[in-house]
Amino acid sequence: MNIMHGHLVPEAAAAKPPVPHEVQEAVRTLLRWAGDDPDREGLLDTPARVGRAWKEYCSGYGEDPAIHLSRTFEEVGGYDEVVMLRDIPFQSHCEHHLAPITGTASIAYLPTDRVVGISKLARVLHGFAHRLQIQERLTADVAQCIWDNLRPQGVAVVIKAQHGCMTGRGVRTHGVDMVTSKVLGCFRDDPSSRKEVLSLMGHG
Repeated sequence: MNIMHGHLVPEAAAAKPPVPHEVQEAVRTLLRWAGDDPDREGLLDTPARVGRAWKEYCSGYGEDPAIHLSRTFEEVGGYDEVVMLRDIPFQSHCEHHLAPITGTASIAYLPTDRVVGISKLARVLHGFAHRLQIQERLTADVAQCIWDNLRPQGVAVVIKAQHGCMTGRGVRTHGVDMVTSKVLGCFRDDPSSRKEVLSLMGHG
């Protein structure tokens, strides 16, 4: 417990990062413009909460996703087939409307002489997803990062997601998935390899 203004407060509350005044004022302005009163009881703490939430949503700007691929393993027991993670859940935000992008990604690579811990593939995805994005760029960024840092024979990334800017505004159509893919190396150059990896991902 910490003491704040003469009162004991829980450690978690005391540890909340400060939100700059101008950020809170921007949220208050948006609330007023949307038609609500930022001074009513239910919204008094909203500007600070929104500020902290967006700092978390965009935490990917503070990291280089490639760092997760820096530790690799060469003792693979002769394994020379596809390594894949399927249907990794993620959430991002679209740079056009700041609306949620929610979906799953499947990531595969064909190693040369080294592999990486499988959780690192998900960390690369989340590192890029925690930035303002468009799905096409997110797909390409994940694939290129793996290609540049692991130097595999091939990389394939398929992302399937729903976009809040389509479900919550505009056309307001639910249940529609956007699917994007990026293939590099042998998965791009060899049709049979591409067909195999996409089939393993469930998109063949």
